[in-house]
Amino acid sequence: MIGGSRTLVHVVRHGEVDNPGRVLYGRLPGYRLSPLGEQMAERVAEFMDGRDVVHLSASPLERAQQTAAPTGRVLGLEIGSDERLIEAGNTFEGSTVGSDPRQLVRWQNLRRLTNPMKPSWGEPYRDIASRMLAAVEAARRAASGHEAVLVSHQLPIETLRRAVEGRRLWHNPRQRQCTLASVTTFTYVDDEPTAIDYAEPASDLLSVAAPGAGT
Repeated sequence: MIGGSRTLVHVVRHGEVDNPGRVLYGRLPGYRLSPLGEQMAERVAEFMDGRDVVHLSASPLERAQQTAAPTGRVLGLEIGSDERLIEAGNTFEGSTVGSDPRQLVRWQNLRRLTNPMKPSWGEPYRDIASRMLAAVEAARRAASGHEAVLVSHQLPIETLRRAVEGRRLWHNPRQRQCTLASVTTFTYVDDEPTAIDYAEPASDLLSVAAPGAGT
């Protein structure tokens, strides 16, 4: 092919999760999409409909698999499960520190916050970047010359983007460009990334999303 083979890998963040207790659920099982999150997943499917997608895979967590389901149905693709796309490990998992930051001043929590650049409270950014890059590379190969869709989680997607762009991996979470059901698209020519694009198919639903409904 003149100019090289062009492959697109769309990395999708899952939709809103049913989490009325505002738990930092991380990798805990049983956290599924809310009705609004299911609508968001349908918006992603509409966004992908008609595209040249030949490969579809998701984090094994329920919310990611559910988000991938409408896209799989619309495109007639089976959904793979890739552990490399899973949420970042976090020692605060199962707590409500996100909704009540005052808990962080407790000694048992403060001692986890010694190094925000690693971060000391969870899976190292370098490890997240390594596994996400490997997942994208596998998808790029599987969909060579076509398009692939991967469904993951906010922090892994942000870390992936920063790694591809050559930026430092540690960052302020408030500055992430990765809303619920967003699509971050990596364009490759042969095996080289040439562009990164971003879309929010469910942008009109974000204003009614519940606090603490997505990671």
